[in-house]
Amino acid sequence: MKPTTARAVHGVVAVVAAVAVGWQLALIVNGEAVLNESSRPDLGVRLARFVSYFTVLSNLLVLGCSVVLARNPLHDGLRWRLVRMATMVGITVTGVVHWFLLRPLLDLSGSSYAVDKLLHVVVPVLALVAWVVAGPRGQAARPQVLGALLWPLLWSALTLLRGAVTGWWPYPFIDVDELGWARVLANLVGVAVLFALCGFAFVAADRALARRSPRAA
Repeated sequence: MKPTTARAVHGVVAVVAAVAVGWQLALIVNGEAVLNESSRPDLGVRLARFVSYFTVLSNLLVLGCSVVLARNPLHDGLRWRLVRMATMVGITVTGVVHWFLLRPLLDLSGSSYAVDKLLHVVVPVLALVAWVVAGPRGQAARPQVLGALLWPLLWSALTLLRGAVTGWWPYPFIDVDELGWARVLANLVGVAVLFALCGFAFVAADRALARRSPRAA
């Protein structure tokens, strides 16, 4: 793919991710009941909860990486490769967990429904498509998978600590008050395994796509 085309592809992902996150933020500021909210706390609390959702964080990572790649579609570096892996695995797990665990529990309408689909379906799909068609290739490696697990593990620990103190849980499958610690920890282990599997899948796919690229060119 030509650099100009790759820039355009990543630019589209960046714009969509920015719209999704910005729209969700606007709903939060307006105090609308979205995601797992059941009340209308103070604005400061709503904003703190907004940045506590893994969905929002993974979409912000997609936004940041897409902006970088829209400027330079061949951007590289050791730290960058780790961030890129963490981003792709994080947004993929966001979409999978939403589709199978959260979507059946949600009853949204209007703007809340639209932004929910943007964050959980449209951005994950676009990010994956952009990674496949625009690359960059040859940057994924197995050691990055372990590093990519660090931020969801840290998020999980902070979320459990915060929930234990405040009684607020961002997602039903980590609601200790409802499920108990054993069930929640088991759920988190399952999600961690999903992260690792997705990471190794990205490594294998990147190698396969890199082998095909010269022939395609």
